[in-house]
Amino acid sequence: MTGPRPRAMFDILVYLFENYVHADACPEPAQLARKLTAAGFEEEEISEALDWLSGLRQLSDGERPAQVARPGSLRVYADDELVRLGVECRGFLQFLENAGILDAECREMIVERALALGESEIELENLKVIVLMVLWQQDRPINGLILDELLNESDEDDEPVSYALH
Repeated sequence: MTGPRPRAMFDILVYLFENYVHADACPEPAQLARKLTAAGFEEEEISEALDWLSGLRQLSDGERPAQVARPGSLRVYADDELVRLGVECRGFLQFLENAGILDAECREMIVERALALGESEIELENLKVIVLMVLWQQDRPINGLILDELLNESDEDDEPVSYALH
């Protein structure tokens, strides 16, 4: 089995967000696969995206943890998480928590879905799409400025925003 081609998968996820206002509006997987094929995506890419999305739905529909971290508590990452979610990704998650966009439960869903990619290191642009999809699946309101941050890739000429933890 070959590894996922994340960029194409993320293109599909952004396409879903842009075309379905709510996650519940998405058709069933078989019909969605036909629509994605008609939109020009390849079968393998569609399959990978639908598998990833299915994992997200299972997380969303699963039981909520009995104990959730208190606001302001510190998330300690395991060694594997530290490697795969670099300083910039962890800083971005912390930024979203501090801004009140994410709570601990939502953050954990994002971390789980990021690690489910199987990549050795998650790129910040891909993490942003994961955040977008988790918020979309949870039907949480997304502030316009945050939406711009999640959808817009930084241009080469622009000064990049650093989310690195200091």
